[in-house]
Amino acid sequence: MTLLYIECDAGVAGDMLCGALLDLLSEEEGADALRLMNALPLPEVSLARERAATCGVTGTRVHVSIGGVEEHAHSDRTASGSSGREHHHHERTDHSHRTLDAIETLIDSFAALPRSVRDDARAVFHLIAEAEATVHGSTLDHIHFHEVGTLDAVADVTLACLLMDRLAPVSIAASPIRTGFGEVRCAHGLLPVPAPATASLLQGIPSYGGDLEGEFCTPTGAALIRHFATKFGARPPMVIDRIGYGIGTKEFPIANCVRAFLGEPLESTPDTRESSVVELCCNIDDMTAEDIAFACDRLMETGALDAYTIPLIMKKGRPGTMVCALAAPEDVSALEQALFRYTTTLGVRRHLWERITLQRSIATVDTALGTVRQKRARSADGSIERTKWEHDDLARLAREHDLTLEEVREELDARI
Repeated sequence: MTLLYIECDAGVAGDMLCGALLDLLSEEEGADALRLMNALPLPEVSLARERAATCGVTGTRVHVSIGGVEEHAHSDRTASGSSGREHHHHERTDHSHRTLDAIETLIDSFAALPRSVRDDARAVFHLIAEAEATVHGSTLDHIHFHEVGTLDAVADVTLACLLMDRLAPVSIAASPIRTGFGEVRCAHGLLPVPAPATASLLQGIPSYGGDLEGEFCTPTGAALIRHFATKFGARPPMVIDRIGYGIGTKEFPIANCVRAFLGEPLESTPDTRESSVVELCCNIDDMTAEDIAFACDRLMETGALDAYTIPLIMKKGRPGTMVCALAAPEDVSALEQALFRYTTTLGVRRHLWERITLQRSIATVDTALGTVRQKRARSADGSIERTKWEHDDLARLAREHDLTLEEVREELDARI
């Protein structure tokens, strides 16, 4: 299986990600992708690439021109990181703005592209629009995108989706994302970095400010990573086949690039599995035990990998309870909403953990007492092997045969 790992040590923007992905393709494959993009019905938009360098590292820089003018020249945002430009979003209606429906209609007109590419591009813009609607306290049908910024963003997003389709990795992972810090100027005035829409898109994704001021992660870059990456953390063991560098336009003390690794994951430890898990926690001091138990049940039903409580002594000596849920990164948002809905908490803490687990399975065993499930965990070489009967099945058999749980276990262990 092919693994694509995207390293965002200098943040991520749409054009930088496109550059890194283009760099992974052969010269002919990359040229063909750009020819296809430039033949699309994108008014006055043209894409080109060049070899560029940052801190002595050579890679690919993608240029998007609108009406013959480099697209970042249209922007009034002084983005001091990533590619040096970003599109704008506003909530007002005039001739120079497009709705989400209009953008999706434009993407659907790209008949030369595979349906899956167009679906991916639409999904990425839907993520951006959702983030903007959340930030502005609005709805998707009231969000409007700045015309010039929209065109270059459509080009970036569509090219990235096309390149992902051409590379066809089975699995995509990404590093924690540098966002930068400080302020950025946009049409609304000065905004904190990361910009509000970017911050919304990064919810549930590991990120950090870093020690360099500026905007290193754009909404387009954040949305692309959110849509495609399924795992986050340090680069896993892999046999690297190709490395691509997508070069930004700004100069920094660090290499201003997105780096992409394409290769095969290393199966050197088949007895274990590595993954990322997010721990969500909140402290409660005004709920009954029954209500907390119900909340934990609802968390499990919502998709938590586990839900548990820890007793606390809170301020003023009050007894309290920490409610925790373990979530896969893609389930964080739903579980946060469940915590807010089913508990009285006013805030939820997140912590990203890397975990390693034994291979696990569940087998159904026919016994003299009846069918019962057995949980199994083992290492590939068999040096570690554990089994445990499913409690709910033990309880069912105990009731059916008028036995204690211990008597059921003894009966099963004696006959298996």
